[in-house]
Amino acid sequence: MAFLKSLIGDKAFYKRAFSLAVPVMVQMGITNFVNLLDNIMVGRISTEAMSGVSIVNQFIFIFNLLIFGSLAGAGIYTVQFHGNNDRKGIKYSFRFKLLSSLVISIIGICVFILLDDVLIKTFLFEQNSEGDLELTLKLGKEYLSIMLIGLIPYALSQVYASTLRETEHSVPPMVSSVIAVSTNFVLNYVLIFGKLGFTGLGVKGAAIATVVSRFVELGILALWAHLNTHKCEFMRGVYKSVHIPYELVRSMMLKGLPLMANEFFWSTSVTLRNRCYATRGLEAVAAQNISSTIMNVVSVIYMSFGTVISIMVGAQLGAGEIDEAKKTNRKLLTCTAACGLLVGAFLIAFSGLFPMVYKTSQHVRDLAGSMMIVSGALMSFQAFSHASYFSIRSGGNVFLTFFLDSGFMWMCVIPITLMFTEFTDLKLIPLYIIGQGCEIFKLIFALIIFKRGTWTNRLVGNGETDN
Repeated sequence: MAFLKSLIGDKAFYKRAFSLAVPVMVQMGITNFVNLLDNIMVGRISTEAMSGVSIVNQFIFIFNLLIFGSLAGAGIYTVQFHGNNDRKGIKYSFRFKLLSSLVISIIGICVFILLDDVLIKTFLFEQNSEGDLELTLKLGKEYLSIMLIGLIPYALSQVYASTLRETEHSVPPMVSSVIAVSTNFVLNYVLIFGKLGFTGLGVKGAAIATVVSRFVELGILALWAHLNTHKCEFMRGVYKSVHIPYELVRSMMLKGLPLMANEFFWSTSVTLRNRCYATRGLEAVAAQNISSTIMNVVSVIYMSFGTVISIMVGAQLGAGEIDEAKKTNRKLLTCTAACGLLVGAFLIAFSGLFPMVYKTSQHVRDLAGSMMIVSGALMSFQAFSHASYFSIRSGGNVFLTFFLDSGFMWMCVIPITLMFTEFTDLKLIPLYIIGQGCEIFKLIFALIIFKRGTWTNRLVGNGETDN
């Protein structure tokens, strides 16, 4: 009974947790809902257009997570500096984020320009395909060529948004996201289908709308941060130099590089797993796109608690409250898993309805609905795994984070999925059940790590950092 009580917080606990989660939930929810509408608009063009955009977004996904990973290491310090009331430390971590994200963006743009054809073709298979592969390749390349323009503003907006959230200013990122995605939605409608006197541009219109929204989001975030230095004191003089104390750079790189490597290896493993599904035909790519799009919308309810864990647990660790951090973490893990259970039930309930809005074959709709049922059944486990990642990361134990996240994917999930892909004739849905279901075993390792309690670390000292 005492153990069960330790998993449940009081009214004040949940009030604070949801006060942090709801703005993130709203931001992510609106973003993903508009992405859903965008996806439906592209899906109304053709299966080839939907598949071409989906394939490109697989690789944009890797870039986005590399940016996330590059910010994560410094973000651990930002939260703990905030918990320790160290404004200079936050300023230094912001500069580190800025420089690292710019480097990654430039490298990413070069890779996409040089390898666009090769990357897209890795998802196109002749056998069992109902669509036009050459048209899919052409549309994918058109979409990617425009999306490259938005990579740098996206990276910079994440620098601002992550720092503001980590210092408990979660409303401005929410507002900027709402305005940006609204802009994206309106421009998508106008440019994809040619409304209000504009020429219909198809997938090119979708890409242009996304790029414009990236610049809008960055502009709003930067403007708010620099006009409200009384709330964000770390922004004062942040661009006067690029100075960051050497020891802090070294520490953030030691924490950040493994996290960035983790995001790279995890995102590439997810992309490779999706490629395994794509071997079952172009309709598998389309079905996966439909299923994952609605999943992204509903999963924001539990995913927002990753940010809550980072802030609440990270701040307590930064203040040296180790035991309290562990108690807080247990309660948030339980809450996240419960949210995953509810979201999964919702996904299953609407699995037959949602795919009907796409202009594609009934076979693709049926596959998408079945994939949604599988994902819904597994969502509580995925929610716990997602929260576990943020828990261990907040304690700065990057090697445990790496092992539990991308290490597990490459050592367990990918070998098993590849084996069934290459050496059996399993159809898409049984293969999907195996590929997604392997992650359940991650819970065993996460529970062992939490039981041992070695994931908690205090990374910052008392008071302000040195100049």
